[in-house]
Amino acid sequence: MLGSKKKYIVNGNSGIKAQIQFADQKQEFNKRPTKIGRRSLSRSISQSSTDSYSSAASYTDSSDDETSPRDKQQKNSKGSSDFCVKNIKQAEFGRREIEIAEQEMPALMALRKRAQGEKPLAGAKIVGCTHITAQTAVLMETLGALGAQCRWAACNIYSTLNEVAAALAESGFPVFAWKGESEDDFWWCIDRCVNVEGWQPNMILDDGGDLTHWIYKKYPNMFKKIKGIVEESVTGVHRLYQLSKAGKLCVPAMNVNDSVTKQKFDNLYCCRESILDGLKRTTDMMFGGKQVVVCGYGEVGKGCCAALKAMGSIVYVTEIDPICALQACMDGFRLVKLNEVIRQVDIVITCTGNKNVVTREHLDRMKNSCIVCNMGHSNTEIDVASLRTPELTWERVRSQVDHVIWPDGKRIVLLAEGRLLNLSCSTVPTFVLSITATTQALALIELYNAPEGRYKQDVYLLPKKMDEYVASLHLPTFDAHLTELTDEQAKYLGLNKNGPFKPNYYRCLGFPRNQGHLGSDELPALELVFTSPTTYAYMNSEK
Repeated sequence: MLGSKKKYIVNGNSGIKAQIQFADQKQEFNKRPTKIGRRSLSRSISQSSTDSYSSAASYTDSSDDETSPRDKQQKNSKGSSDFCVKNIKQAEFGRREIEIAEQEMPALMALRKRAQGEKPLAGAKIVGCTHITAQTAVLMETLGALGAQCRWAACNIYSTLNEVAAALAESGFPVFAWKGESEDDFWWCIDRCVNVEGWQPNMILDDGGDLTHWIYKKYPNMFKKIKGIVEESVTGVHRLYQLSKAGKLCVPAMNVNDSVTKQKFDNLYCCRESILDGLKRTTDMMFGGKQVVVCGYGEVGKGCCAALKAMGSIVYVTEIDPICALQACMDGFRLVKLNEVIRQVDIVITCTGNKNVVTREHLDRMKNSCIVCNMGHSNTEIDVASLRTPELTWERVRSQVDHVIWPDGKRIVLLAEGRLLNLSCSTVPTFVLSITATTQALALIELYNAPEGRYKQDVYLLPKKMDEYVASLHLPTFDAHLTELTDEQAKYLGLNKNGPFKPNYYRCLGFPRNQGHLGSDELPALELVFTSPTTYAYMNSEK
């Protein structure tokens, strides 16, 4: 590994445990060590994004001398200071990043063009918590073009592109995010989006459930005016089903994660390309001949395995679901238990959405220089907290790359402190994110325009007609030409010539929400039936 090395040993007594209740399930969270000379950090409320330590609270480097964005007085060119970013002067560079992303997001640009004559989100006040990247910026500006007002925070402390956040702030979007936030910063940014005088959100766009959880815990009365939630991650959807099962879900919610255009594209194809990018940028490793174990063979795991196999790696898979396990075997991967291969593998990748998949016992048994990383949204899959003990030495070798060293000299390479590897350490393909973002935008349009009382306080899936519409908007990029059914063929298949071509129950191989941690006793997801004229017009007018 190259890079300036700075060592530290974490004091084992600095962790202060706190317990909270979420959806009738107790969970433990750790408080990170207080950084000398900086503000104390609060306890974590949500497990998915902040319950491991961030590097901002663990290291001493040149960034320590910089002023926190929270302490800066910044204004954009219009005189507004309703934002908090790293450096508003980076806006011009960020604008170029956004313009590049627009070229690879044709469907969102098509929606934006059509919005010139109508504003289907006029009056919508959307509070969002997602990765703040150039692709998200295109989504936010599209929502603005559709008539919405937006306030935004980041769902991950490492994934924000500072220059993009600056460009959004310069354009008038209240954005509160910067790369390398502390835990206290993370919740402060979310609170600044929600708790503002004279502005009441009526829609939530979430990625991971942190924003929804914050409002639920701190400002429950806000749900009286919120029309609904759109959630795109496995972790966030799981939380929604927990709330629904406990009778605590206050508003309708849409499960974007399990729409086909999310599962089959973002989860699979995005991870198939970005796993290699993240590993290369952080470790400079060669994949040929390396032994890799991928924990979980859902869509994310499938993408990771396919990429690594193509590069010549020897890939093992762990899985709890017999259907996904059989898929792994049929795809040519050896199905194992983690304990069976933990001593010999060179790379461990988690893709389950679960917690404590890689425990301290596993970490103790890994061979020297084993690389450990996570491709799931939640940072709970690797038990990083168990490594914060006095006998282990942590060595920062480059951004988001730590060597954790045992007393006998053995070390493991931990990437992004167990957080989402691709968005923390590299980039993700813009085109595939266009598919997910378009689905999110249409879900917001439908939920906002639906008649009052149409959707109950439950979790809804999106219909195949929407999936097919989103897919069709992206086909012109490939100069693709669809075959049309004849009347005779359509009658034979029992289909409408214009679709939908898949039944409502079609999701993906395996069971719906097929990330192993969801039990069979979960509430059945309800199929969304479009009722608003606005959504119907968007999907049936000339593209």
